[in-house]
Amino acid sequence: METMDAESLGLLEDALCKTMLTTSGTKLDAALAELGWAEMLSDMPDVAIPLVFRLLGETGSHASVLNDVLLETIGGLPGGTPPMPYAGGGWVVWARADDGDETLGGLPLRRVPDGELMRMGEARRAVGWWLVGSARAMLALARQHALDRVQFGKPIASFQAVRHRLAETLVAIEGAEATLGLPGTESPDLTAMLAKAAAGKAALTAAKHCQQVLGGIGFTEEHDLHVHVKRVLVLDGLLGSSRELTRKVGAGLRARGSVPRLAEL
Repeated sequence: METMDAESLGLLEDALCKTMLTTSGTKLDAALAELGWAEMLSDMPDVAIPLVFRLLGETGSHASVLNDVLLETIGGLPGGTPPMPYAGGGWVVWARADDGDETLGGLPLRRVPDGELMRMGEARRAVGWWLVGSARAMLALARQHALDRVQFGKPIASFQAVRHRLAETLVAIEGAEATLGLPGTESPDLTAMLAKAAAGKAALTAAKHCQQVLGGIGFTEEHDLHVHVKRVLVLDGLLGSSRELTRKVGAGLRARGSVPRLAEL
């Protein structure tokens, strides 16, 4: 499974998308296992991580696969739940069982007293792709509403203010995706932190602008936007928020006195 042609990749994406649209949580964990998630993560992580986590964001589903990315990175035993840093100096674990305990923003995250710092580059990129997927889902909802909602005899998509918000959201998402796609061969940890920060900022920008485009309906539980907004607020804080990571990177670069080349232009 080390290589996959375009047709096979398209079929896999369709299968993953259909599965995520109908299942979530432990049921999705089981379905992903049947689809070969463990083999994909081991054999072709550069394809598996962006694909699976982006689709989690776009479909609004969730699974405990972030545990697997961390365990693969640190060489941990499969099935574990390694502690993850959370915004504000806290720590959480991503529970693999739906035991009904209190969750954080609808995700099975349980707060724990403390944890141990580890290599988190790939995990940060994974969460970044999840954030980007959620941002694209919010943009799609806002765009469709702008086309359907009529005021003063024409769709609100024709209003410049609405179009500017949607355009700014798209630019932020595309910029985050470009950052997530950087190879990071020279400074992988730095690149991963910047990518996660860019994705978090893009998702928060999407939440703000899309809420404004949707107006009152965006505040209701009948509309899907609120699910994505809550999701990105939680995911932005996981493994370092966009604000925290930006400050950390800035402090490190000041101490270093130079900036490494992150991309060949």
